[in-house]
Amino acid sequence: MESIRITEVSPRDGLQNQSVSLSTENKLALIRLLVAAGLQRVEITSFVSPEAVPQMADAADLLTRVHQLFPQLQSTVLVPNLRGLERACLAGAREISVVLAATDTMNRKNIKQGLVDATRISQDTVRAAKAMGMRTRAYLAVAFDCPFEGATPLPVLLALAQQMQAAHVDEIVIADTIGSASPGRVRDCLRVLGQAIPMDQMAMHFHDTRGLAAANAWAALEAGVRRFDASAGGLGGCPFAPGAAGNLATEDMVLMAEGSGFQTNIDIGRLCDVIEFAQLKLNSPLGGRSYKWLALQKLKADLSPRVQP
Repeated sequence: MESIRITEVSPRDGLQNQSVSLSTENKLALIRLLVAAGLQRVEITSFVSPEAVPQMADAADLLTRVHQLFPQLQSTVLVPNLRGLERACLAGAREISVVLAATDTMNRKNIKQGLVDATRISQDTVRAAKAMGMRTRAYLAVAFDCPFEGATPLPVLLALAQQMQAAHVDEIVIADTIGSASPGRVRDCLRVLGQAIPMDQMAMHFHDTRGLAAANAWAALEAGVRRFDASAGGLGGCPFAPGAAGNLATEDMVLMAEGSGFQTNIDIGRLCDVIEFAQLKLNSPLGGRSYKWLALQKLKADLSPRVQP
């Protein structure tokens, strides 16, 4: 049975825009539940300015404690630039991600740099991380559409992917930042990118704004992609897409993949425990398209009579 790899992003992408800031202890409890569910690779936090993203102010302490408590976990962190990389390195980071938006306006809104400078910063950060012995990922944000400039031209996306490949990044993550992609566009995008970038070097990061995240993930699976970002309960969102439903839900991805003959090694029942915990701590309803059904199956299993020996 062929396997897919899921990078769980709820502790970083899922929590960074929440109105409720979880304590370090609650973040560790969330990560403990993710590990218990079988997640082997988790995006822990981001080393951005605490003033800009106060939810991530405990990045160094959290990463240090994750390494102590879960030494086998493949933990990854986001860094915006060389300064963030230095902070991550001091905290013991083993893998980092950079974010490069595919349009000039999005970069200026996000990091106050144009596309040319943002590309250079991302390349320099990846090269420096590689020199430190770290594994690296590069998000190509607004890969399908930008909220300010409209549709992202495929030749632009391809050129950026090739520039990050030239910096020897290990993984290129195609990010549907505002959740505007459709299966046909995903197929067409990967057909173009696949001519220059090996499929096993690419990952997909979908948002469910229009309810198509799982369908888009299936289109990517059919195209040969085997690496996906996902977030338990669909936790997350995008500040540039008001009302966005959040990320591709991990439970939806696992249910679809395993029902289609792929292996994930993730316990979908225990994913429900993650979602229940996050709902309680964030005081907000969560759950992907399949969650209500999964929760009902879990309840039935919990209430079923036990056969005594």
